[in-house]
Amino acid sequence: MNTPLKLGVVALGLGAVFAAAVGVGLVVGPVDGPGSPAAATPAAAPAPPSGAADGGLAVTGSGYVLEPLEDRLPAGTASLAFRVLGPDGAPVADYDVEHVEDLHLVAARRDLTGYQRLHPELGPDGTWRVPLELTPGSWRVVADFTPSALGRNLTLGTDLQVAGGYDPQPLPEPAAVAEVDGYSVALTGGLAAGQESELTFSVSRDGRPVTDLQPYLGAYGILVALRTGDLAYLHPHPAEPPASTAPTAGPHKTYVAPAASPGTYRLFLDFRHDDAVHTAAFTVRVDPGGVGPDGDATAPDAPAGHGHGD
Repeated sequence: MNTPLKLGVVALGLGAVFAAAVGVGLVVGPVDGPGSPAAATPAAAPAPPSGAADGGLAVTGSGYVLEPLEDRLPAGTASLAFRVLGPDGAPVADYDVEHVEDLHLVAARRDLTGYQRLHPELGPDGTWRVPLELTPGSWRVVADFTPSALGRNLTLGTDLQVAGGYDPQPLPEPAAVAEVDGYSVALTGGLAAGQESELTFSVSRDGRPVTDLQPYLGAYGILVALRTGDLAYLHPHPAEPPASTAPTAGPHKTYVAPAASPGTYRLFLDFRHDDAVHTAAFTVRVDPGGVGPDGDATAPDAPAGHGHGD
């Protein structure tokens, strides 16, 4: 065989080997591509700061992972079990106490019905367990906690699927007053786009202000906001009262909310009175540069002379 012919045969052979290698690569996928072991491990993306408007959107943050033992549960009373895995892949056992508890969990269906604030129990194997009430549809659960080893708050979220006929409910229109269990709760102020804002809630029953609220989770009320669509978690904190003023037990409670993104939110205020916990819910729209229910700076017919939360 002459030299040019030999070179041609070698070139063809190398081409065939290269093509076969490319084909194998397309079938197997790149080393760090979808479906690879590296890609199957959630990236340790930084978690949003505590109370941030995009909290709870990720299942992982700062090397920690929220891992449900099952992501499909039956309708009705069900038991949710999950673990928080640390950067070493082991279940986290040590948490800093915040608002009386090691870990706070909220659950809500995608249409923002069925909201529940839950406090799971931690087992010796690092598994959290809690019963909850579920209706058919897609649910979002958000865990709010501080691993002792990390020393700062994380809010991680995951989805649950509940089998059955899904009957989505329309979101209630914005209103300045919510009625729950015989109580009237009036909202003044609202969420602001791009800046902190204040929200004040005033509780009354039978037309009389409630001035003997009972402590719940170390405060006279706990407030959470969830954004419609992605159910981003926002956790406003009670406003600090003046140094010379002791915390009051009602009727007014004020919260400071971090900057919110434009959109529609559902606010859930849990307060305790007469040895029972009640949840008042509000719909609030946040326009670019606007605050309050339906974009108003102040909710209509709200009482004056607000006190501070604690």
